[in-house]
Amino acid sequence: MRITDVTTCGLQGATPEGGWKNELRPEDTVHTLIAVHTDTDLVGIGSAFTSESLVRGAVEILLPLLKGKNPLEVQNLTESLNQATFWMGRGGSVTHTISAIDIAMWDILGKAMNQPSGLFLGGYFRTEVRPYASVLMDQPAALKDKLEALLEAGFGAFKIGWGPFGRVSDALDEDIVRAARETIGDGMLAVDAGGSDAYFPARYNWAKRTSQMLADYDVAWFEEALHPDDLEGFVELRKASPVAISGGEVLTRRQSFKPYIEKRAFDIIQPDTTKGGGLTESMRIGRNAEDAGIKVIPHGWNTGVGLAADLQLASALPTTDYVEYTPDAAYIDELTVQGWNIEDDGLIKIPDQPGLGIELNVDALEKYGTTPDFHRRVK
Repeated sequence: MRITDVTTCGLQGATPEGGWKNELRPEDTVHTLIAVHTDTDLVGIGSAFTSESLVRGAVEILLPLLKGKNPLEVQNLTESLNQATFWMGRGGSVTHTISAIDIAMWDILGKAMNQPSGLFLGGYFRTEVRPYASVLMDQPAALKDKLEALLEAGFGAFKIGWGPFGRVSDALDEDIVRAARETIGDGMLAVDAGGSDAYFPARYNWAKRTSQMLADYDVAWFEEALHPDDLEGFVELRKASPVAISGGEVLTRRQSFKPYIEKRAFDIIQPDTTKGGGLTESMRIGRNAEDAGIKVIPHGWNTGVGLAADLQLASALPTTDYVEYTPDAAYIDELTVQGWNIEDDGLIKIPDQPGLGIELNVDALEKYGTTPDFHRRVK
């Protein structure tokens, strides 16, 4: 089997709000699908958390390194792409694109062997996992309405993040967290400050003080409480905080995660499989983290393809008992034929079909895809 082509398809028209200072619009393309084609009838699907124009530019660089190669040699090819593109910056959109290609090759490997990709990542620690609904913060009354609807939809775990948190006042921060806890009862609640936002204003003293408040509301973890480059700040915050500290969603490549793991900056590390290097790199980061006693819960503000990859990852890592789920997001809910079902116990089954275990929904690709013939070539 040999790779013959790599094609791309951006998603636009239903891009959800990100809670960012420079807010997203529905027509913005920040998620891009990739298909890796072979000289057989097997096609692998991946997803990159980056704009289509950047992905297309990266594919121009990467495709000559892939054509004629065996896609079943996933880890070999992914590392070769990383090694051969050092001059492109070692990270950023090239690494994001490699991430999608890597996911697609794991999809091909699973399909070729007629087994789920997770089996080849290391085997099963679980066949189902708890999704947490990832919700943007709002004023308390509006947030309560959102959470009540998600409880009705079957979610039992939640993360609230970004919005006004850490940007207005301590009093509003606590009002928001109190409203969430009162609404969801004893369910898992995490809080995400969104410290990677442009010019995030809060600093260490705020984060330390806020961690004390979050402990009063039994918050499971405090995510991105500081700017992501503040390694020493995270080290000190983790020592001082009564709640678990998490982060890592904007880091790319295992080498970028290394100092955060070695210095025990996080209790929970959160690689994004669609931009950090794919399933290959997420597994290496995950194993390194777990050796250091750090839990792995992947970041997943994502597409249905990215969620499928995270589910396979969760099957193969011992501590990954949650995956992030963006509710009411068309690129997740509509993108696959199978859809996603929250069970009565609040868990989601990890697909056990070959590869990532999903089939793309042609109607959704025609509705949201930027490449008119993409859906014809991935069937």
